[in-house]
Amino acid sequence: PAAHASRPSRGAFVEVMFGDTGPGIAPDMQQHIFNPFVTTKATGTGLGLAITKQIVTAHKGNITVESWPGVGTIFHMFIPVAK
Repeated sequence: PAAHASRPSRGAFVEVMFGDTGPGIAPDMQQHIFNPFVTTKATGTGLGLAITKQIVTAHKGNITVESWPGVGTIFHMFIPVAK
C-alpha cells in the first residue's frame, strides 16, 4: 500500500492518492463500491468506502477509483484548499 498527496501550483484542490498492488476491483463492481453494504470480502460491513465518500463529499470534495484486476487499485481523493 502507498499514499501520496499533491497540490498543483495554485490549484483549488489537494489530491490524495492511495494505492495497492492487490487483486484489484472487477470493472462491474467499481460503479458500486461507494454504496453502503457493498463488499467483495467474506467479512466486513461494506461501509468504509461509503463513509469515506460521504465525508469527502461533505467537504465539497470528490473520490474516484481506478482499478485493474490482478494488478491493483488507486483511489484519488480531491479535497478543496481552504481559502
